[in-house]
Amino acid sequence: MTLPDLMCRYAERFAALGRGEHHVASPLGAWLVLALAAPAASGELADEIADALGADVDAAHRAAVELLAHPHPAVSAAAAAWVREGLPGLNAWLSTLPAEVETGPIPTQGQADSWAREHTLGLIDRFPVDTSDLAVLLVSALATRVTWLTRFDTADAADLRGPWSSTLHRVLRASRLPGHDAYITETERAGRVAVHRALADGLVVTSVIAEATAAPGDVLAAAHDVAVARAQHGADAVSVSLFDLPLGDHALWTITEEEGVNPGEHVDALLPAWHANSAHDLTAEPKLGFVAAGHALQQLARLKGPIDAKQTALARYGRRGFEAAAVTHVAMATSARRAEPSGLHRTATLRFGHPYAVVATAHGTEPDDPWEGLPVFSAWISKPEDAQE
Repeated sequence: MTLPDLMCRYAERFAALGRGEHHVASPLGAWLVLALAAPAASGELADEIADALGADVDAAHRAAVELLAHPHPAVSAAAAAWVREGLPGLNAWLSTLPAEVETGPIPTQGQADSWAREHTLGLIDRFPVDTSDLAVLLVSALATRVTWLTRFDTADAADLRGPWSSTLHRVLRASRLPGHDAYITETERAGRVAVHRALADGLVVTSVIAEATAAPGDVLAAAHDVAVARAQHGADAVSVSLFDLPLGDHALWTITEEEGVNPGEHVDALLPAWHANSAHDLTAEPKLGFVAAGHALQQLARLKGPIDAKQTALARYGRRGFEAAAVTHVAMATSARRAEPSGLHRTATLRFGHPYAVVATAHGTEPDDPWEGLPVFSAWISKPEDAQE
């Protein structure tokens, strides 16, 4: 199983924390922390962590090390492991961490806040946990800020139809714009869906909308599958020809046909701008592996007490670009297409007019780049915003 496939699997478990509400997350940020913590575990705890990671702990640890050792130009990635003095039981585990992971004593709150700002491009201003009583703190930070290759046009929100058209004034429109791609595809989890991809230098943000009756977890899973499949196989492997679909209105799109000098097809998309801020308790879903990771670190440090594992994430999607950041920590305290008929041209307009899923994936910059096609951030969008001119 490739690393993007592992991330799709982990993202499906992570989606349970969203409970179908408007949110943003970085399953990758959590997976990195878990993979770095994994060598601390043995026995049943190691088995639980391996099940969460989707790979044996050694292989997952190597993958995390490789990502940190090969920085991506569009994704800032950092990690740190800080421990209180007097915990020699952690030394063997600390020795497994690569040089790219910052190590040292527990930072002051001000130092931790500065670390968060530095490694999230200033998007997260304060470290999400009080460090004053901590004995062990393992953390990752991921961030991106990109500009679309071509910015969106805008359109009247009435064109979106559906419930959001009455609450918004302007929406984003992509019609024959370089760096934008839209299509319709079949998915195993959410049936037939509409897809829009916005391209930036080094990052692709994929939006996927299914029928309103589809479960959010299924749509998020389908969005991850679509994003990874597109990165691996290209458009022809996943898109459905408009000539295989009926003309007229559908809940998610409208298809028209006309005689023209340029036979073929093209797909436009209408979708809202949005932003999200989220906080996720990673111990609320044991299958994410953070309860087991916390217990493993506690055993080595000979500590007792509650395990704190959370992720703070935010993202903004608009006419000009996309930005997102996430800080994830685990801590403990002391104590195939058909040929198109000639002469006809079909046009589809996809409408992202009710809640939908978003996945941001990285583009590799060199052969065998470990970041290629890797999902970095995901979101469930149910609170749209007006597009700004």
